[in-house]
Amino acid sequence: MPYRVTFVCTGNICRSPMAESVFRHHVEEEGLDVEVDSSGTGGWHAGDAADSRTVAALSRAGYRSAHVARQFEDGWFADYDLVIALDQGHRRALRAMAPDAGAREKVRLLREFDPAAGADLDVPDPYYGGRSDFDHALELVEAAMPGLLGEVRAAVKDG
Repeated sequence: MPYRVTFVCTGNICRSPMAESVFRHHVEEEGLDVEVDSSGTGGWHAGDAADSRTVAALSRAGYRSAHVARQFEDGWFADYDLVIALDQGHRRALRAMAPDAGAREKVRLLREFDPAAGADLDVPDPYYGGRSDFDHALELVEAAMPGLLGEVRAAVKDG
């Protein structure tokens, strides 16, 4: 059974599909048996494509994106090995909906995997910003990837 990782932001149209695309690129490049997807804490964008500015930022950096937004459901915790929140508000919401301590332990912040992040563990929401805000969010996502990949790689080998 593949290792499963999901990324969660607010509406699942900016940050989490960005992280999903970048992480999927890396796990495919390494040939890891990992399934990657994303969702949002809210459902108001369910069924929508990723924000066009997210798609543009990903494209500029050489990533591809085919995405349909959806809302995270509390019954999904059993389906994932890691539930990666993009900011502390998402982490609080996810931990509050977790059915037990084991599920709560699966919830991590993406920037926990970036040793340069320091105490600033949020990926800021670029939704109300412009191109530079989306590019900055992508930079923060990319900075966390080596650490996340290292942890997932070790888990896949141990599993």
